[in-house]
Amino acid sequence: MALLFLASAMAAAQDFPLKPVRLVVGFAPGGGADSAARSLGQKLNESWGQPVIIDNRPGAGGNIATEIVTRAAPDGYTLLVSSPGPIVTNPFLYARLPYDPQKDLAPVTLIASSVNLILVNPSAPVSNVRDLIAWARSKPGGVNYASSGIGSTPHLAGVLFNAAAHVNMVHVAYKSAAPAVIDLIGGRVDVLVASLPTSLAHVRAQRLKAIAVASLKRSAALPEVPTADESGLPRYEVVTWWGLLAPAGVRRNLITKINQVVVRNLKSPEMKESIARGGADAIGTSPDEFGAFIRKESAKWSKVIKTAGIKVE
Repeated sequence: MALLFLASAMAAAQDFPLKPVRLVVGFAPGGGADSAARSLGQKLNESWGQPVIIDNRPGAGGNIATEIVTRAAPDGYTLLVSSPGPIVTNPFLYARLPYDPQKDLAPVTLIASSVNLILVNPSAPVSNVRDLIAWARSKPGGVNYASSGIGSTPHLAGVLFNAAAHVNMVHVAYKSAAPAVIDLIGGRVDVLVASLPTSLAHVRAQRLKAIAVASLKRSAALPEVPTADESGLPRYEVVTWWGLLAPAGVRRNLITKINQVVVRNLKSPEMKESIARGGADAIGTSPDEFGAFIRKESAKWSKVIKTAGIKVE
């Protein structure tokens, strides 16, 4: 009986997919996770010969979509395209979550990642990170930074900056990234750490000034902008990423099969170009590599969140 069960599972993996596959996204259309899902979905549709449906379920910082996937049948037909929040930061921000990302989800692959930029209004009296640190120290509590909400990547990036630079910039939370960018352009806030896709057009149009890349290497899109690491803030790194995960319980051979076709597409010139147009880099890792990456990110941000005492009600 065990052999028959194993043979049946192997056959199911070999035949996958026999019906449409759903990619659940925890954010509204137009964002980074949605763009990654749509680029990937189009290629998987071609590879599998089955429709790949993008199911946007925004709300609660991505928690709603994540719970949907954790409760789905572990057959590979419902997958999650997630940004860091629901996987590595929300477990430490929310008092209670209806899922445990370490137990209820199975990593498939890291899809793509994007650097973040430290941005100021062009009229701000700073040209680099050292200037920003000096400005913030000269005006304790008088320099602020915007974010797309409590617990968001820009918020945590600001908390990490304050700690690393020993300054006290004041947090100003918005409901999303768009109004934060608008107010930075208008000079109503001082600083914003934002992803490259969100800010690149504004930087190139000189509506915003990028004083550093929040990464350990420069961005090919803005090679003239130095990293924070080389500008006086050692090891400062805030990466935005998107990954593919399945419900826990999906058989390993099926995870491997899905991983192989996804990674093959991510390595294709067409997919790399498509993701690069959005300001990100196509990655493609093994499930184990992605799992290790998630654990590393979780350890980093849990420390930041706990030290700062950040909570989302």
